[in-house]
Amino acid sequence: MMEFVWLIPGLPLLGFLILSLFNKYIPKSASGYIASAMLLGSFLVVLSLLIPAVSGTLVAKEPFVLFNWIQAGNLNLSLSFQIDNLSIWFMSIITGVGFLIHMYSISYMHDDEGVTRYFSYLNLFIFSMLLLVMGSNFAVMFMGWEGVGLCSYLLIGFWFKNQNYNDAAKKAFIMNRIGDLGFLLGMLLIYHQFGTLEYTAVFEQVSKIINPNEISGVLLAITLLLFVGAMGKSAQIPLYTWLPDAMAGPTPVSALIHAATMVTAGIYMIARSNVLYSMAPMTLDIIFVIGTSTAILAALIGLTQTDIKKVLAYSTVSQLGFMFMAIGLGGYSAGVFHVTTHAFFKALLFLGAGSVIHAMGGEQDIRKMGGLMKKLPITSITFIIATLAIAGIPPLAGFFSKDAILALAFEASPLKWGLGVFAALLTTFYMFRMLFLTFFGEFRGTQHQKEHLHESPLLMTIPLMILAALTLLAGFIEIPHVFVHEGSNWFSHYLAAAHVPLLEASSISASTEFVLMGSALTLVLLVILSTYIIYVSKKTLPASSESDLSALDKLSYNKFYVDELYDTIILKPIAFFSDIFHNIIEKNFIDRIVNFSGKSIQWSGKTIRFVQSGDVNTYTIFMVIGIVVILFLNFIL
Repeated sequence: MMEFVWLIPGLPLLGFLILSLFNKYIPKSASGYIASAMLLGSFLVVLSLLIPAVSGTLVAKEPFVLFNWIQAGNLNLSLSFQIDNLSIWFMSIITGVGFLIHMYSISYMHDDEGVTRYFSYLNLFIFSMLLLVMGSNFAVMFMGWEGVGLCSYLLIGFWFKNQNYNDAAKKAFIMNRIGDLGFLLGMLLIYHQFGTLEYTAVFEQVSKIINPNEISGVLLAITLLLFVGAMGKSAQIPLYTWLPDAMAGPTPVSALIHAATMVTAGIYMIARSNVLYSMAPMTLDIIFVIGTSTAILAALIGLTQTDIKKVLAYSTVSQLGFMFMAIGLGGYSAGVFHVTTHAFFKALLFLGAGSVIHAMGGEQDIRKMGGLMKKLPITSITFIIATLAIAGIPPLAGFFSKDAILALAFEASPLKWGLGVFAALLTTFYMFRMLFLTFFGEFRGTQHQKEHLHESPLLMTIPLMILAALTLLAGFIEIPHVFVHEGSNWFSHYLAAAHVPLLEASSISASTEFVLMGSALTLVLLVILSTYIIYVSKKTLPASSESDLSALDKLSYNKFYVDELYDTIILKPIAFFSDIFHNIIEKNFIDRIVNFSGKSIQWSGKTIRFVQSGDVNTYTIFMVIGIVVILFLNFIL
């Protein structure tokens, strides 16, 4: 099937072109089916590669070259694809979960006047993400990286008539450009150091050029610059504030960006470049600190949010922090494992939230919900499954991937394990707070909303059920060795075939690991019980106004005033100097120069036009004078 690899990104691109160029001739009701069909075709091609990859019969070949792209001096880049176990795995998640989100969107967006434009953007987004993970060199990855950034801008600001949504889109675009500059500089440094941007060539040269026993300043700079790019795309401190604001887009867009595609790009890039990072331990330490800090900070903010999508947004930022914790500990496969499980339960949570919002007529405030389990049984059950998974309750997927990260953390340091458990407990509290306030107790909305409560149509509930099944089963691809000694680390071995380092067997004894699991699980269950008592038994509701919040709750509710801090130290100084430039330099110098130039040209035009009299005799005289002048100058020179 290698000869059909080009169809994987080609079909979504074709869908984008059809919907964009022929949108006037395509019925709105058909646009979703066209976009979904293209993505389904792409998924089937990926599936034909995944089966031999899983069975171990995939034949590793040279990169699949479409054509030579750039040739300049010593730079020779091709548009080529790296088809191995790592890229196939990400392609499977992107196209599989992406198809379910497309399918869900057919029903969710059917009344929107811009539905054709919406699906064209979705197809372009998937194309860009596929290009990112399939590229065999950093240049192709960067092209997909930028394409994803553009599409996120278009989708977040999809309802562009609302200025707040436009501002959110611009914020996402600009903050990602900051990270992208780091990526670009890192890429240029890679080319300067190794003379190529091809993965295989770069990674082969690293061990030959760089001494693994010495700290390499160049390698430290490369890995840190690439990580700056990852911080932007994967929303890590300090470049995380765009992601919660990305909730301005339609809910399926939130699921696409937050679950399986854009925000996982940073994890993929580091996993792909693991050879570089493994030789830069200082960078890994920095990644761990930033990942852990992000996981805890985002979880603390999530404790007091009342918008159902905002809670899930900060949950995503926190879970991304968990993934970077794993990367910082050298657990690349553990990080990718959590990417996988997170893709399923987070997509399920966002689509479930979309189903709730759909039933509530657009309402997103969990304080105005309650008791929805009776009216939305499928949405409720699937949402509960996803919430149990993200809390790490066995045997759901989140339990296995979080346990893998916490085991790594304990092996490194009990303190690191404690920080990971603390973040996990915060996650459990705010997720079950949202669950109980939304689906349990009495309905707190309007009478009109109550009368119109209904379960979502099949095109929305079928994706929920499929994702719920995946959430139940996905964790078993990497069973902890304390349960199954032989063949337990299937996923790690799978990724090892793509040169993602296989985790060494844990030095923790089986009894210690059981104690750690039991301790973490006991604490999680106690938090769930406490949350149930607060919000179901005692029927406690979040404060109706900010003035009723305590000082600590205000800090959390206002997101620790990080946006305000950025506004004070970055935006206001820029605006101040812009005003100075406008009022002093532009008005007094630039405007005067431009006005003088314009008036000079205007005067010269008015003067010279008199020469154009239409009199042949006059033209003859000027011609003779010109010839004389030329001859004279030629004579004296």
